[in-house]
Amino acid sequence: MAIRLVTTADSLRAQSRLLLTQKNGSSLGLVPTMGALHAGHGRLARAAVEQNDVVVASIFVNPLQFGEAQDLDRYPRTLEADMALLEEQGVDLVFAPSVEEMYPGGQPMVRITSGPLGEKWEGASRPGHFDGALTVVAKLLHLGIPGTGLPGGSAFVAGSGGGLPAYRAYFGQKDAQQLVLVRRMVADLNFPVDIVAVPTARAADGLALSSRNRFLSDEEREAALVLSRALHLIEERANANEPLDVGSARALIESQPLVRLDYLDVVDPVTLEPLAENCHETPFRGEGLAMVAAKVGAVRLIDNVPLSS
Repeated sequence: MAIRLVTTADSLRAQSRLLLTQKNGSSLGLVPTMGALHAGHGRLARAAVEQNDVVVASIFVNPLQFGEAQDLDRYPRTLEADMALLEEQGVDLVFAPSVEEMYPGGQPMVRITSGPLGEKWEGASRPGHFDGALTVVAKLLHLGIPGTGLPGGSAFVAGSGGGLPAYRAYFGQKDAQQLVLVRRMVADLNFPVDIVAVPTARAADGLALSSRNRFLSDEEREAALVLSRALHLIEERANANEPLDVGSARALIESQPLVRLDYLDVVDPVTLEPLAENCHETPFRGEGLAMVAAKVGAVRLIDNVPLSS
């Protein structure tokens, strides 16, 4: 079955309901994206297809999470290529709304607030970014709920067992802080959805795949490899239960003249608080998350590696 494209909330509900009925489906997966898709997004879509009867991907460049208008204007729009990638992975339906469809009447007066978790790390460098990201994710999660918007409020029955279909949403581990915040929002506000994390996709040389990589020159791309190397250095020490020596990893990044380090630290994977006691002379134990952000030329890149021992 060819992939379908819809641009309104009403058509999203109608088509997802139709697909669930046609497939006698008992589960729906949602893959929220901003487009300019790459193999990492393909991995998200494939995971959703493998775990659900019907899969919807959204493509929406959200103006609320861009600090400067030129960054919003510069973000690539590649709908035709994105559709082809998603169809190749087996996605059933693409929701690509306009800004007016998502925010009728202009920017929303009421928004999700990311709170203390959203004020550190990326939030400190990009004030308001996570408020905007969570606001649109909240809307997309609500719009994607299977069985909503039924005529007359009738109950949706899917599969032989009846009841509402299982509902899952898929996010990449590369945007680690966003993933933590989405999980916290879903838990705190009782969203009826399971959040599934998909590991970071990397190029053969280790660079984390990102829609921003296309803006790097060849020289800058080579310089950007220092980010994954620094994380790998920390990961190797964690695996060996050694002190993490984050200072040496920072020095490695700072030795690259084309890279301007914003932050590199090891944090608790739930609270995002620094695990300073595990970063110096104490052998690493437990769970952690090594996170880095830097500008390579004019391009801001982020990366992370989960740690465990």
